[in-house]
Amino acid sequence: MTAVGLAVALLATACSGGDDNEDGGGGGGDSGGDSPTAEGTFSVLSYNVAGLPQEISTENPEAHLPLISPLLDDYDLVLTQEDFDWWRPMLEGFDFVNYHERLRADVTHEHRTGQYPGPEATGVDVAARPDLQIGDGLGILSRFPFAGEERVPWEGCFGGFDTSDGGAADCLAAKGFAVVRTTLADGVELDVYTLHAEAGGSDQDQALQDADYTQLAAFVEEHSEGRAVLLGGDTNLHTDPEHPDAEGTADTEIWERFLEATGLEDGCGAAGCDRTGAIDKIAFRSAPDGSLELRVTDYQFPEDRFVDDAGEALSDHPPLAAELEWTANAT
Repeated sequence: MTAVGLAVALLATACSGGDDNEDGGGGGGDSGGDSPTAEGTFSVLSYNVAGLPQEISTENPEAHLPLISPLLDDYDLVLTQEDFDWWRPMLEGFDFVNYHERLRADVTHEHRTGQYPGPEATGVDVAARPDLQIGDGLGILSRFPFAGEERVPWEGCFGGFDTSDGGAADCLAAKGFAVVRTTLADGVELDVYTLHAEAGGSDQDQALQDADYTQLAAFVEEHSEGRAVLLGGDTNLHTDPEHPDAEGTADTEIWERFLEATGLEDGCGAAGCDRTGAIDKIAFRSAPDGSLELRVTDYQFPEDRFVDDAGEALSDHPPLAAELEWTANAT
């Protein structure tokens, strides 16, 4: 059940006026400063939809993206990765140019991020990125209004067309993160981030992953200072030490340093789920001053829903869904 369907409950705070005590009392009563002024719940989905061109994809985006679209409608907030809506002219002749439209064809979210504005507009050094062909692939769908959309590329990347360099072709896309300021209720704001980090398992990829999260942490602390934050996406951090791509404890250390630097909490850990090592993650924090409290009440990977008629997964990443409760407090 979605948050909007439940509606926001507005709670009146106690009023000290109209008291029959002529002296104005003092009476030691509660001023209502700690009482909630609004509360509610919302659902969020983070999903790497595998929207690379069919000709180079290991998945089946031509068939699967239209199947994904109606499933997105069940969530109040949808954070997507590999949902590309900008590309170089050399791709114009491919069916790939229709993927973004198909992905959003059956959703009813009123509020949606706009088209990627191009590398120059987001600060990508085009001269240093000769292999760049597609945008950041990041998108946000919301039943709550938002403003202040901002896209930030990672400061570095490794890996071009020729993957014999040991990279994962990261420099072909303008990967990074995007953020919007979402209004849950009147005067109740939440900064929402979607991200896609450096992939690959080489030493250079690992160093860039570390740099990515240092860059993101610095941005969160400046842009979202004093605010509640919800962050989700494809972290490309294998925090399960048993995973074959895990680089010892390096990925875990990167993630833990990022959480500590930002005050964010891993959603899976908060919910007590058993997939803390999954690379698709949701993290969150309440406002430091207590004005907005967030709590994860459910965290799951609903893979059985995101399949085709033959039972084949619709992406090479599992969908990640969470439910959160929020309470706004007068401060």
